[in-house]
Amino acid sequence: MTNLARSPDLAGIAALVSGVRARNRAAVARAITLVESKKPAHQADARALLKELLPFTGRATRVGITGVPGVGKSTTIDVLGSHLTAKGHRVAVLAVDPSSTRTGGSILGDKTRMVNLAADDNAFIRPSPSAGTLGGVAAKTRETMLVCEAAGYDVILIETVGIGQSETAVSDLTDTFVALMLPGAGDELQGIKKGLLELADLIAVNKADGDNLARARIAAAEYKAALHILAPASAVWQPPVITYSAATKEGIELLWSHVLDHRKKTSDVGELQEKRRTQQVKWMWAMVDDRLKTKIHSDPTVRARVPALEKAVAEGTLPVSLAAEEIAALLGF
Repeated sequence: MTNLARSPDLAGIAALVSGVRARNRAAVARAITLVESKKPAHQADARALLKELLPFTGRATRVGITGVPGVGKSTTIDVLGSHLTAKGHRVAVLAVDPSSTRTGGSILGDKTRMVNLAADDNAFIRPSPSAGTLGGVAAKTRETMLVCEAAGYDVILIETVGIGQSETAVSDLTDTFVALMLPGAGDELQGIKKGLLELADLIAVNKADGDNLARARIAAAEYKAALHILAPASAVWQPPVITYSAATKEGIELLWSHVLDHRKKTSDVGELQEKRRTQQVKWMWAMVDDRLKTKIHSDPTVRARVPALEKAVAEGTLPVSLAAEEIAALLGF
């Protein structure tokens, strides 16, 4: 536990802050690596770094993008990101990959899936292994986002794997949540989670080109009808449904204009500011949960007792509530 309490490396942190603020890509990468590190020796430095960077954050447009595998998330982000950098924006893409169950590392190569942005000096792509965290969202994605904002990236695009509860987690990180859909809704609409439609600030049906165009328009009409039976989350915003094609780039400008319109309307009435304040509090409790889990796994007394408790619970000889109570007592609660 001594490593957790050690003093931060102030000189090293100051140099890193300067590098991030100077938009040095290597410094940004090092800062993110530090923030993502699970080593106790790095955690004090990471906390001190984020404290220094915090005043330079919060100005970016934060957009979450989700959709089922095959919907074209990476292609959409590549095209949208390139569109934005051409307009003078600096774009950071935080792509949360499914993790290898054996190694915990990223098994998809985002830079190979976003070929244009990967070669763009005004874009920064950071794949993050989800490592089993809730909904596939990397535990440190929110801190990575702050580093990118401090480095002057004014648009943050967060791609989620689109499984489990990842939609909720990404919605809690971003200002605008975009759900990408496939053409040919029909029966597929029945399988769309009501929760996803409730979270979405914009629904965009991809692959609206060639033979798919008519099906995409029908799908858009189906989603629009579904949205009308739900109470909108915002008093000033009814989620639009659009069609677009990542392959032909038709509709990309429209997609982005809706993101900006959503940001403006919610900001004008204070909804955006309130949403971010609520997110900050949620982030705080998420970090408390992370610290508690770290303590559980690092405390030698708890680690020594846990296997026996797990065995007793699995065999049905010890009630779950009593096992949980014993672990809490060992931690001093």
